[in-house]
Amino acid sequence: MRLTRYVTRELIPPLLAGTLLFVAILSFGYFFISAQWLTGVSPLLIARWIGYQLPDTLVKVLPMGVVLMVVVAFGRLSNERELVAVQSGGIGLGRVARPVGVIAALAALLSIWLSLWVAPRANVETRGLYWDTLTQAGLTQLVGKQVDLGAGLSLYLRGYDPATRQMQGVRAERWSASDPRQGTVIFADHGTFENNVLHLQGYSVYTLNYAQIPALAAATDPAALPAAVQRVFTAVNTPDSATSTLTLDTGLSRKQTLAKYADAIGADAEGWPELITKLTAPGVRDADRQNARRELNRKLALPFGNLVLALTALPFALRFGRSLGVSLGIALLIAVAYYLLFVAGLTVAGSMPNLPEPGIWLANIVFAVGGLLLLRRA
Repeated sequence: MRLTRYVTRELIPPLLAGTLLFVAILSFGYFFISAQWLTGVSPLLIARWIGYQLPDTLVKVLPMGVVLMVVVAFGRLSNERELVAVQSGGIGLGRVARPVGVIAALAALLSIWLSLWVAPRANVETRGLYWDTLTQAGLTQLVGKQVDLGAGLSLYLRGYDPATRQMQGVRAERWSASDPRQGTVIFADHGTFENNVLHLQGYSVYTLNYAQIPALAAATDPAALPAAVQRVFTAVNTPDSATSTLTLDTGLSRKQTLAKYADAIGADAEGWPELITKLTAPGVRDADRQNARRELNRKLALPFGNLVLALTALPFALRFGRSLGVSLGIALLIAVAYYLLFVAGLTVAGSMPNLPEPGIWLANIVFAVGGLLLLRRA
């Protein structure tokens, strides 16, 4: 028990120091990239924005912190012959390294919780705060785009006024899931998008059945023409008052829409509930189900990297951890090699949509096998 406490005390400081260091580096990178658009913004708002990114950042850097923890702590124990003293007393390396496994397992569980439940919601808040408050650009990034708002509804806007949060030249579309040739098209002069609701003014609504257009074109009898038109335009709603408002519920909220479409790369906004729904609910498109399967595996594979990298780092610590500088260099090399292989595995998984698991777990498999072989030799 005393040995376990002693080894744990050696492990915790480099884990905390390394994690804080890598979090600080990534957070500074986020700020540096966006600093040109944050002129005059309150430091408290910037701190809040960076804080929202913390869960996702921790998922990325915890494996690096675990590697640094093992290499620094066991490098020192090996360099100062403390491991030799312990083993001469009949205590094996497995027992000495038991706290490493416990801490790495706790880091993996924390990463899974952050990745599947906390980070997706924090990422949505991050994008909402950035576009609506920090830059005040609002929906400007959506101008000229056709975006899917969920619930079968898509949105297009010709312009956006950040001062009034008003959309201009709005077109909303909702198409039948059973027949893609039937749908409703809504035109509006302007409107707002708040929470999960669209409010449209100066609107006109047309429900169309495009399947009936050939019959309309072929109609030669003037008496039959109105009925043929009615079969194409099954419903038309043009209110008399220009102040009338049409309210539409959306599947995605305003913040979720910004998170998904405002940036060139959408935010990671899907957690356990969304992914499981896509994997198990009926009527989900095969492509969406495959994407959910790939995302769920990715969100599990990286947290398990904490355990794999702890195993891999141990033989390097025993063999090369002679000084703090060398330990830092080795830890960075191991972490960089893991992340490069992890990204390569994701690329492989993308080319195998029906079986993404081998590619996504490639880095964990390679480093686990390599770590066991190196540990056996060490």
